[in-house]
This record gives sequence, C-alpha cells and structure tokens, in this order.
Amino acid sequence: MRIVVLGAGGQLGAALVHQFSARHDVVGFTHATLDITDAVKVGAEMSRVRPQLILNAAAFTAVDLAEDRPVEALQANAFAVRSFARAAANHGAALVHYSTDFVFDGTAGTPYTEDDRPNPRSTYAASKLLGEWFALDAARAFVLRVESLFGTAPGVRSAKGTVEGILNGLKSGSVVRAIEDRTVSPSSVLDVARASMALVERDAPAGIYHCVNSGFCTWLELAREAARLMGVEPRIEPVRHADFKLKAARPQYCALSNAKLLALGIEMPRWDEALKDYILSI
Repeated sequence: MRIVVLGAGGQLGAALVHQFSARHDVVGFTHATLDITDAVKVGAEMSRVRPQLILNAAAFTAVDLAEDRPVEALQANAFAVRSFARAAANHGAALVHYSTDFVFDGTAGTPYTEDDRPNPRSTYAASKLLGEWFALDAARAFVLRVESLFGTAPGVRSAKGTVEGILNGLKSGSVVRAIEDRTVSPSSVLDVARASMALVERDAPAGIYHCVNSGFCTWLELAREAARLMGVEPRIEPVRHADFKLKAARPQYCALSNAKLLALGIEMPRWDEALKDYILSI
C-alpha cells in the first residue's frame, strides 16, 4: 500500500512512519517539506504520490498560543484537513486524522466515549473539532482521538510533552510539580501507531475512535509511578489544576475510553505498562 504520512517529523508522525514502513511504501512529509496550509501544494503533492492511505499527524499544538493566533490554528488544524479529505476523495484513498481529548470540556466523571458530545473550551480545541468534521467528509475516514502522548520511534531521540518533562525532572533530581486533580489517559506513540495500522489493515468500520492506552491516572499518580519504575527518590510536589494560570482552558477530566477499539479485537496496553516499556528503552 502506498501511504503518505503528514507531520512525519513529529513524535507521533515518526512512530507512524516506523510502524507502517515495515510492510508498506511510505512517503513522509515534514513541516519543512510541505506547507500543509497551502491547498494547491497539498493537492499537487498528493497527485504526484497518489496515495492509497493518508495519515495526518500534522497539527498546530501550541494550545495557549492558539488563543493569540486563531487563524494559524484553524489553517493547520481544520482547513488543511479539508485539503487532505479532498485529496483522499480524488485518489480513492482512506484518511486517518489524529484529534485530541481537548474537544471535550472535562466535566465528566467517567471516561469519555466516542458517543459523548464534544464541547471545546479553547481556540485550539475548537480548531481540532472542526478538523474532525472536515476529515469525516472523506469517503473512508478514521478520526483517532489521542492524548498525553509520550515515547519515540526507535532511533528517534527527541521527545516532548508532559510525560517527558516529568521523566527529565526525575532523572535530574529536580523537584517535579505534578497536577493532582487532572485526570488523563497517557498514551505511547508506538501503541497508537500499532493500533492505527491494525484498524486500517483489518478493514475496520470508518468513524471516530479513542486511540489511547488503557486506564487513566492523574499526573501526580503518573509521576509517582515513573519514579518507582526509574528507581529514583520521588521529589514530587503536588499542585492543583487551578495553580496554573494558563491562557487557554484545559479539560480537567479527560480520560478516554478505548472500548470501541477493544470491541474490534484491538487491545491497548495499560498506560503504566506502556510507561514501563518506554522507561526501559531510554
């Protein structure tokens, strides 16, 4: 299968390239090689490659900056996705688009399912929800909501995100500030990539899926588990969600249920098992 990966230079994109390259012909585009907000260039590149599957891991992910640059966020997270959906339709390709838990308002008390109504509370979140709608215009579209990504593809050194910040702090012996009242479903990019390939190769029904590791935790619980796995003194300072004066609102409870994946036979490892595997690999 001929596959295009957009955002191939990012944490998730690199994992997708690694996973799909084992059995498929993959062409990766990074921010430097393709401006995804240029619909003409996107169309031209897709016509040149003629993909059978488009994986979109490219996004404007600066949540607070999006409040000041809403046009840029909408261009990358929404209107670019419209270009990908049109390209998929033109070439008879399937589209896999990655979205976020931020489309929910975070007021739930149990993990969100795909049937729960989104209620974005920030510019970033709204732009990602609009991107979901555009993606679903494709004839065969998968919208995979992911969150709190961590880990890297083999051979890729750079990683970012809250989990990486916690691990680096613990490793250096610094005091790690960890939020005790924000609930998440941390997810390994390698597990997300494996599940993505399973969905596509099993010819699963198109639609929205929550593609996260199983279970959920607070950031404080994750920091304590990471310290235990690393065998270091847990110098951790519990803090509250309200202690951070951030420009954009975050969902306080944003655990996602992956039961829909499990019903298809795609079992996601628990978040703590995935964290252990990652820590052992670095």
